[in-house]
Amino acid sequence: MSSIPLPIPTPTRVRPYELVFIAHPDLDEAAFQAVVERVKEAIAKAEGTVTKTEIWGKRPLAYPIRKRREGYYVLMHMDMPASALPQLERFLRLQEPIIRFLFVRRDEA
Repeated sequence: MSSIPLPIPTPTRVRPYELVFIAHPDLDEAAFQAVVERVKEAIAKAEGTVTKTEIWGKRPLAYPIRKRREGYYVLMHMDMPASALPQLERFLRLQEPIIRFLFVRRDEA
């Protein structure tokens, strides 16, 4: 009886990313902080870690989005596997208070 070699699982490579998202401008401070915490929890569930969070505050948008002319901007630096990005993207799309978001892969240097 010959044994079939099992594939060796490759560890998932963690890469640095930036996430910028714009939250609805009509949120009060507590609701806005809750949105930021939910995003952090979603990143943690996706086996990622948030290394830095910058809250840029309420700023005007370049063009109207959903009939809004301003929004709360948040920048997050995070490390997570690339395979988890679709899961996080789906989560962000389903969040009503998040108007727009963008992932950017940072240089690893």
